[in-house]
Amino acid sequence: MAEVPPADGPQAPVPEPTSAYLLALPELVLFPGSFLPIHVTDPEVIKTVDAAFGQTERRLAVFAREVDLEALQKGQLDPATVNEGALREYGTLAQVPRMRRLPDSSMQLLLHGQERIRLLTAEQQTAPYRAEIIAAPETLRDDDVIEALTRSLQESFARMTALIPQMNEELQQAAGGADSPLELVYLLAMTVRMEPADRYGILAEDDLEQKLRRMLTILNRELELLELGSRIQSETASEISKTQREYFLRQQLKAIRQELGEEDETAAEIEELRRRIDEAGLPDEAAETARRELRRLEQIPPQAADHHVIRTYLELILELPWHALTEDNFDLRRAQRVLDEDHYGLEKVKDRLIEYLAVRKLKPDLRGPILCFVGPPGVGKTSLGQSIARSLGRKFARISLGGVHDEAEIRGHRRTYIGAMPGRIIEQLRRVGVRNPVFMLDEIDKVTASLHGDPSSALLEVLDPAQNNSFRDNYLDLAFDLSQVIFIATANVMQTIQPALLDRLELISLEGYTEAEKLQIAQRYLIPRQRAEHGLSEAQMQITVPALKQVIGGYTRESGVRNLERTIGTLARKAARKIAGGEASVAIHKGDLEGYLGPERVFNEVASRASRTGVVTGLSVTTTGGDVLFIEAIRMPGSGQLKLTGQLGDVMRESAEAAFSYLRANAATYGLEPELLSKSDFHLHVPAGAIPKDGPSAGITMATALLSVLLDKPADHTVAMTGEVTLTGQVLPIGGVKEKVLAARRAGIRTVIVPQRNAADLKELPAEVRQAMKLVTCESLPEVFKIALGVGPQR
Repeated sequence: MAEVPPADGPQAPVPEPTSAYLLALPELVLFPGSFLPIHVTDPEVIKTVDAAFGQTERRLAVFAREVDLEALQKGQLDPATVNEGALREYGTLAQVPRMRRLPDSSMQLLLHGQERIRLLTAEQQTAPYRAEIIAAPETLRDDDVIEALTRSLQESFARMTALIPQMNEELQQAAGGADSPLELVYLLAMTVRMEPADRYGILAEDDLEQKLRRMLTILNRELELLELGSRIQSETASEISKTQREYFLRQQLKAIRQELGEEDETAAEIEELRRRIDEAGLPDEAAETARRELRRLEQIPPQAADHHVIRTYLELILELPWHALTEDNFDLRRAQRVLDEDHYGLEKVKDRLIEYLAVRKLKPDLRGPILCFVGPPGVGKTSLGQSIARSLGRKFARISLGGVHDEAEIRGHRRTYIGAMPGRIIEQLRRVGVRNPVFMLDEIDKVTASLHGDPSSALLEVLDPAQNNSFRDNYLDLAFDLSQVIFIATANVMQTIQPALLDRLELISLEGYTEAEKLQIAQRYLIPRQRAEHGLSEAQMQITVPALKQVIGGYTRESGVRNLERTIGTLARKAARKIAGGEASVAIHKGDLEGYLGPERVFNEVASRASRTGVVTGLSVTTTGGDVLFIEAIRMPGSGQLKLTGQLGDVMRESAEAAFSYLRANAATYGLEPELLSKSDFHLHVPAGAIPKDGPSAGITMATALLSVLLDKPADHTVAMTGEVTLTGQVLPIGGVKEKVLAARRAGIRTVIVPQRNAADLKELPAEVRQAMKLVTCESLPEVFKIALGVGPQR
């Protein structure tokens, strides 16, 4: 752009507004006389450029749009809002000597700045965008001040190029041979690194002297940084090798902070850690390890990966409760009151817990057994542990071991692994903040071994009173005393617990609840809790006793009360809906249940399935408690073969074969023709074939089913039985008697046959069950056949 005459000479013509296509991009600053290649991806901008070329103008009004570039580059700014930024007032009218379309529909442009312009108005509603602009020539003059500033700029730029070996020599020559001060300013503004705001400030400045001063300030600042970097490089050159580039950059940063007088935050953090270690009162081994790791931390830069690893390790050491204890409350009356408040029934379990607390009161350092509550879901195993913690005044910690298959979950990972963490035991102790909580190991029967080790083996050390006073987590690698922790385990079945682990546990069985107990539990605990959870008062929702009994028997046949509470919650929601609709109160009667809950979901299958020839009701124990088991047998022409189906295990198959062999050997005793057995095949099936079944307790049931089909005589459908059978017809004892009898009671069975040697187990049944049911003990199969089939030996 040519210089204008001085103010006292002929006046320049007043520029007239004109219209041009608008190119507005985030913080895009183009100077007159400069070339700038850009890449355009915005479809609206591409439409504008296409329109300009369609009119053969090849001319664009280039303006910068105010945008937070740092947020845009970090992805913190929504790209859709970029075009909403305000336009800068000053820009440059540019020619487009070259335009190239790319395969991805984007566009490359080469812009050539022509003259400085000022924005009057802009139309940006729809593309192509246009702007009303006016030429904005700078105020120029030629005097000694301008000359001095120009020479200073050229000298400073020459010093800068000496510090930057890769600087283009042609650029240096262009700066030295600029035709005018304004051309020099714009050349340097396009070359020197600066913030977008500084670049725009140079373009927007009207006065030439102020432009030169701005540029000189920015150039001198960059020059100082380059000289400082050169000095830092020379000072640290002796400490740095070719393989330590990252360390070199951090040393530069450190030197820069020292020059700026900034406080070293890392040093302050290390001093804080040192103070905490000194005040923590750690055991000798832990204190020595912590100080050693702190010295390592001082030598490692904060950006290094090991810095974070060591810092996390030190935080764990300092947060663990090495000495923090809660004071025990051994008031046995209070403990009994807490247990009674939280649980109904379970008298035998409560007595054992009170005995356990009494011994701990007399011998606080007791290294006694680890209690393990065994029972079906929903009988209160976990809540019993919480009640023990509340009665003692201790904190409660719990981890679920269901599905755990990696030993490191218990013992932790070694710190050499990326992402290593302490085990669950140490992590829970850090969270509760004391080293003597009541610690529940939930679902201990569901721990499984894998290629990563056996978690059960890791639990051996945790639960062994002779070893856990110096438990070593792999991550912590320090001895931690677990001897003050009260460990309580829970399980649904004990058969899947590792024998060595089972040996360390004292099993306490929670077999399930009777219907009368469930009624009391629902009235005392479940209904009030569901009322509170649904914002209802006692006056607003009432459930009658007949309705509650129907819910227990017709909708939620189970050993525990979990589904019962869930069903009561459904009733509470129905009541809440009516209360919110304007009703004052809701009383739920037996006849209302079908409308609230739908048809009954539990039916008495015993009468329909067992009143047929060859169908006998047995009893079993599963992970969800006791259950009835139907054994079906049929006879067909054949050659004396026995077929077994129903996904039976080896033990159950052998029981069936033993029962079949007994009947063949004693066929004459029951008036059976030998040809009936030799010329017939028998098929024994246990329904629910998708469920694996095993165990010896169905032996007498399978023998009765086979004899029923041989005699063509149906078994009494009110009788259920359980017991192991031998080849000589003896009935041997089995386990889970209480669970099986309670299941029979829930299924409507009136008579239960159990082995004679299980008679002692019947005494543990609730009195109401013993009174309501006929419990018969048998020593041999003939006694069983007499009760179930009404037949006995004929000779």
